[in-house]
Amino acid sequence: MNRDDIILMADASGLSFYGMGRDREKFIYYLEAFASLVSKHEREACAKLCEAQGEYGWQQYADAIRLREQA
Repeated sequence: MNRDDIILMADASGLSFYGMGRDREKFIYYLEAFASLVSKHEREACAKLCEAQGEYGWQQYADAIRLREQA
């Protein structure tokens, strides 16, 4: 997700209405930080699901998901 994606999603949800004032850049900064935390949480949840399938050799997928955080 990049900055434009986050802004588009905030617009679609109506959330950007709250950041329309003079501190819009600050609002977008915190919005990006929030999106980053949500993404990290979702990646970890997906990786854990892969690990739960341990007998089927899905560890490589869990590792690949976790590497996305570093990209």
